[in-house]
Amino acid sequence: MTRADLGKDPSQVSAMFDRVAAGYDRTNTVLSVGNAPLWRISTTRAVDPKAGERILDVAAGTGTSSASLAKSGASVVAADFSPGMIEVGRRRQAHVPNLVFVEADATALPFGDDEFDAVTISFGLRNVNEPKVALAEFLRVTKPGGRLVICEFSHPPAALVRAGYGFYQRYVMPPLVKLSSSNDTAYEYLNESIRAWPDQRALAGWLREAGWSQVEWRDLTLGVVALHRAVKPAAAQAE
Repeated sequence: MTRADLGKDPSQVSAMFDRVAAGYDRTNTVLSVGNAPLWRISTTRAVDPKAGERILDVAAGTGTSSASLAKSGASVVAADFSPGMIEVGRRRQAHVPNLVFVEADATALPFGDDEFDAVTISFGLRNVNEPKVALAEFLRVTKPGGRLVICEFSHPPAALVRAGYGFYQRYVMPPLVKLSSSNDTAYEYLNESIRAWPDQRALAGWLREAGWSQVEWRDLTLGVVALHRAVKPAAAQAE
């Protein structure tokens, strides 16, 4: 079975997602206890896509979140570094005319400066081997005044919730994965990556260091997931 480790070698992570692509959306719905669609709705509302805008959805996977954004009439680019995910996404979202898929690395995006009105990434930033580089790349391709929305697993601030979530990760999630996924060892990595990921305040600090302004976040599902938002300064300094 293919799985990555916390070194997050891009080729290993890409191969791992290739293996789980076909059942990825189903497994996510099961493991999130039905919350995945609600998180997607919250993310779409935070991005606030509008007709005529150009939006980049990074680590888009099979394009479920991208299709949600495209309903607004915005032109959406779904970028992912897993060819397997892109293949499944192109097939499943073939009916969405204003959505295109592009194979791309979040740390070296194949787009020009100031190209997108908004950039978003859902449950993908923690899988990038150099997330701070990715945040700088997101800034580069976003238009001045444009926005960034990150939806990612985080750390519940309440001790009781953290304990319950830890119990779920260790004892409930593994048997659910075995039932719903064709590659349960891949989800061992995903579980490890969630536990190793920084908390809400630390990620906000990374965003500010990368040059983003108006950084804020709000917790979803008691902090199991956090939604970070930021804006590219209208007069962004050229480095």
